[in-house]
Amino acid sequence: MSELRKPELLVPASSLEVLKTAVIFGADAVYIGGEAFGLRAKAKNFSKEEMAQGIAFAHEHGVKVYVTANILAHNDDLEGAEEYFAELRDMKPECPDALIISDPGMYTIARKVWPEVEIHISTQANNTNWQTYLFWWNLGAKRVVSARELSLAEIREIRDHIPEDMEIESFIHGAMCISYSGRCLLSNYFTGRDANQGACTHPCRWKYAVVEEKRPGEYLPVYENERGTYIFNSKDLCMVEYIPEVVAAGIDSLKIEGRMKTALYVATVARTYRKAIDDFFTSEETYRANMDWYHSEIAKCTYRQFTTGFYLGKPDENTQIYDSNTYINEYIYLGIVDEVKDGLARIEQRNKFCVGDVIEIMKPDGQNVEVTVEGMFTEDGEAVDSAPHPKQVLWLKLSQMPAPYDLLRVKSK
Repeated sequence: MSELRKPELLVPASSLEVLKTAVIFGADAVYIGGEAFGLRAKAKNFSKEEMAQGIAFAHEHGVKVYVTANILAHNDDLEGAEEYFAELRDMKPECPDALIISDPGMYTIARKVWPEVEIHISTQANNTNWQTYLFWWNLGAKRVVSARELSLAEIREIRDHIPEDMEIESFIHGAMCISYSGRCLLSNYFTGRDANQGACTHPCRWKYAVVEEKRPGEYLPVYENERGTYIFNSKDLCMVEYIPEVVAAGIDSLKIEGRMKTALYVATVARTYRKAIDDFFTSEETYRANMDWYHSEIAKCTYRQFTTGFYLGKPDENTQIYDSNTYINEYIYLGIVDEVKDGLARIEQRNKFCVGDVIEIMKPDGQNVEVTVEGMFTEDGEAVDSAPHPKQVLWLKLSQMPAPYDLLRVKSK
């Protein structure tokens, strides 16, 4: 399999905690947003100090960090962008490995302020053909993120027409957008919050009411049953079954969607795809033999049912979920072990659990270990029976000790 290039696994992070989780659970690279110019304004995002800490942690583990600045900029954004790129350039002790940009104006400013930085062109730039790739390559871009509307055959054709050392990045898992390459006006129309400026309210996930008849001056109604319809609501992308086909298409970076997701989601998806990619590059037989494990594990994070998007052909009505927008959620996130001392594990608790509960230790190497919570103590050493307060720091006595960075979860009841 030496003739195939092993792709990078690129994982999102919404916070410093999630970045560390992504790194430990198998990412080759992590993409994050700062406090401005990214398309996830509602995500927690990173302060300058947190970004510096996260980059240092990632680099210590041999993992790259890319920073998003992929808004479609207006005039008022340009002056601030110059200052922002200068801050990233001068970040100590280490700066980001690349910027993710979609807007030509923002690209021009980044090149002026930081000429040597590696720039990746966001999917938001509608990258649907090989001439577009060459356009960005000739301007100095290292990588282009493919539009989600492309098939694997189209991506293969792009690979055949671009320089060998130019990189293709493509989404392989996560939420799908109703609009072409994410360029949506629905949020702005309904709420005044602009998706193209990072403030999307996700109206594609809303329920739309039945209209019984067309009234004068109205558009034709959407007809559904008496419960209404989630007509824009797409299933989530999942390509874990098609790693050989994705690799054969010549994709250099396999991207996970989800800069607003929890550490449990990121750990689950990163670990599953890490194993799938590594197994395939061991042998296709190994990869095929472990398919049930991939399916079982990927279903343990939140998802909306799965689709292959546009990769294997144009989607049809089966790609949408018309009767609900609810995530399937089989496991609940409890916390990450940040210290082990004197037979106790320290966590910052995220959801309620109790002494006597059977929970699961999720390890980066793929193991899932069932344990019983034998004791629970506050930072002051007081024994408690349950953890009702989110983000409460607790020391746990478990029937088997975890290691630092192991993740604790419990099956939903």
